[in-house]
Amino acid sequence: MSDLGKLEDLPQEYRDALTKLNLVPLWPSLRGVMPANKPRPHTVPTLWKYQDIRPLLIQAGELTPIEKAERRVLVLANPGHTLEKMQASPAMYLGMQLLLPGEWAASHRHTPNAIRMIVEGEGAYTTVEGEKCYMSRGDLILTPTGLWHEHGHDGQDPVVWLDVLDLPLAYYLEVSYHNEGVKQENVQASTEAFYAAGGVVPSPMFERSKKRYPIYRYQWSSVRQTLENIANAQPSVEMVSVTYVNPETGDDAENILGFYALMLRPNETLNLPVRSPSIVFHVIEGSCQVQVESTNYELGQADTCCAPGYTQVTLKNTSSTPSFLFMTDETPLHRKLGVFENRSKRQS
Repeated sequence: MSDLGKLEDLPQEYRDALTKLNLVPLWPSLRGVMPANKPRPHTVPTLWKYQDIRPLLIQAGELTPIEKAERRVLVLANPGHTLEKMQASPAMYLGMQLLLPGEWAASHRHTPNAIRMIVEGEGAYTTVEGEKCYMSRGDLILTPTGLWHEHGHDGQDPVVWLDVLDLPLAYYLEVSYHNEGVKQENVQASTEAFYAAGGVVPSPMFERSKKRYPIYRYQWSSVRQTLENIANAQPSVEMVSVTYVNPETGDDAENILGFYALMLRPNETLNLPVRSPSIVFHVIEGSCQVQVESTNYELGQADTCCAPGYTQVTLKNTSSTPSFLFMTDETPLHRKLGVFENRSKRQS
């Protein structure tokens, strides 16, 4: 196809007339917004080392009381989107949040969906719609769109977790806002125990739950055991991984972003399929190497990195012990929009 005309090819008088009427000629910019064969992402491979983040997060606790911060968070921003936009990928926001002993982060709700992946510490909890969800390293806690939630800390040491929100999408759509609330009463018994046995769900009077979010906390101890069970039962399986889902329906745990856990066996190398969504990796236990095209990262426990969509990603565990990763991506959103691609399958 021949080169399209450039903006400077047009007479200045014509361009001024367009601007006056809030008009823009498409053809000079068409290949920029709709390039050939694959997108040109703003997302760039980025690594955030927890050993670098943690001292600054603890210092934030000394500099800013929780009453002035509401949520004491350091945002993991992707430079490809500019730091001011505070996003890791087109639809994902990441932040490391600190809660100190005795603190209470006030109740609120907001339109973006959120999850908490617990990084370190014990004794803290999130209360979601009256259900108290205690935090331990590796636990995943949902705080979906529109649900009241707050955080408290009855323990002795700092607690840190990784926030993942679909905030960039909500902000882009101009639907992002929050409501302030009052301290919640713990009125609802923990429901996660109802779904502890695989293959069965509670059905009082033979009726299944219609709740969009029947559980809010996914305990790492159970998820880890499931990964080990898969590895032991199917030693030849190519990828030992699980997806966090609604146990009643099998749908994704939340409706915009997908959440997964992966076990890398000792000395295992795993080539991930080339897919359209951006993806974030966070190490729960162990260490691994992440190669995004020609960029290589060494990740230790609690480190986080992201990779843009349409890129080849290779994971490698060079140690003699398993590594466990939490992953999040934009697959549910891409599927809803009809733009999801797995190019590895298409080319095979």
